[in-house]
Formats: sequence, C-alpha cells, structure tokens
Amino acid sequence: MKNLTITVDDGVLEWARIEAARRGTSVSRMVGDFLAEMQRREDAYERAYLAWRTDERTWRSGAAQAPGRGGPRGAALSRKAPA
Repeated sequence: MKNLTITVDDGVLEWARIEAARRGTSVSRMVGDFLAEMQRREDAYERAYLAWRTDERTWRSGAAQAPGRGGPRGAALSRKAPA
C-alpha cells in the first residue's frame, strides 16, 4: 500500500477528523475508502456504457417509428399551429 499526501482546508480536516472518529476509523482509511468507491462506480459506469455502445439490438419496432420520422405520430407533430 502506498502513502498519499493531500492538502485540505483546516475546516475540512477538522470535519474529517470528527467524522472519522464518529465512524470509528481514521481519516486515512476514510479517504482510501472514498477513492476506492469512486473507482468502483467509475468502473461500473464504464462497463455499462461500453455494453450500451456495443449493443446491436434495435430499439424501434417495425410498426412504430420515432415521432417526426414519418410514423403514426409524425404527421401530427409536424403540423403547424393555426395562425
């Protein structure tokens, strides 16, 4: 495990010390856990995004088209309001 030096405002450090004591842990452990959680979330997001990008399914059925593209609702949406 590597050490990390960070710079924070005095008020932030005071809050972090109190919060760590309340949780029964250290500021160092709290920061490490926070960074690990950010990494897990980012990795999960990246996996979901890549899965979505590589998904070859089509989201339109043959009967219904997106509005404004000639489907059943397309004509109604393209009409101009009366003057």
